[in-house]
Amino acid sequence: MSIEALPLLDAHEVTVRFGGLTAVDAVSARFMPGELVGIIGPNGAGKTTFFNAISGVTRPTSGTLRVQGRELAGKAPHRFAANGLARTFQTPRTFGDMLVRDNIAFGLKFAGRRPRKYLFWGEETTVPWVLRTPESILNLIGLSAQANLPAAAITPSQQRLLEIGMALATRPRLLLLDEVAAGLTEFELEEMARLIRRLRDELDLTVVWIEHAVTTLLRHVERVIVLHQGRKIADGTPAEVVRNAEVIEAYLGDEMNEAEAGEAIA
Repeated sequence: MSIEALPLLDAHEVTVRFGGLTAVDAVSARFMPGELVGIIGPNGAGKTTFFNAISGVTRPTSGTLRVQGRELAGKAPHRFAANGLARTFQTPRTFGDMLVRDNIAFGLKFAGRRPRKYLFWGEETTVPWVLRTPESILNLIGLSAQANLPAAAITPSQQRLLEIGMALATRPRLLLLDEVAAGLTEFELEEMARLIRRLRDELDLTVVWIEHAVTTLLRHVERVIVLHQGRKIADGTPAEVVRNAEVIEAYLGDEMNEAEAGEAIA
């Protein structure tokens, strides 16, 4: 099987236990190149713990994690990053005392990319131009005007964008977004969703997005995974998921009315 035909990430029966609590219960999921996938579920469903497991933040109790065929379960987060996986967190993790542009520059250094002035190392021919400099990344995420401000001085919604920019600076193939809409206004939420879709389309990324703003997420993703009490209870298109009786009973019945469900899949 060719590299391109492999899932970017293949999680098989991933389980995470904390003492006697099973936070993630034998969850399997494959993420293919170019997919835009949403993960939803009630509070305590295990969504963020699953993200932590598949990005190296938390060591799985059992199960396998293959990134383009390479087994990485139990490896440190930097090994996942080196294999093309980047993520954001529910609370943005930026360097508040550093300038916005320097936060992006740090991401570029973390990715191990040398500055382009060292021409004898050659051009980064496989890297899109838009991901080669702090300035180009800031323009992509709409933060050029804030480049010379300390990261702590920009708004919470801008800090979320900055964290996405830092993740993009590592030049990922798979981007994991954990509740990037939290605290955003309705207008900011829609702008964020459009940016996520554009990043997937223009950078040929696979994007996996956890979100509680269910109506917006269902309108923009192509596949939805639903977690409940640590288990995967559904995996399908938005239209399939909103009609799934188990999903409605466990989650969507409390989150959406019939009109909102129709709007989301229209």
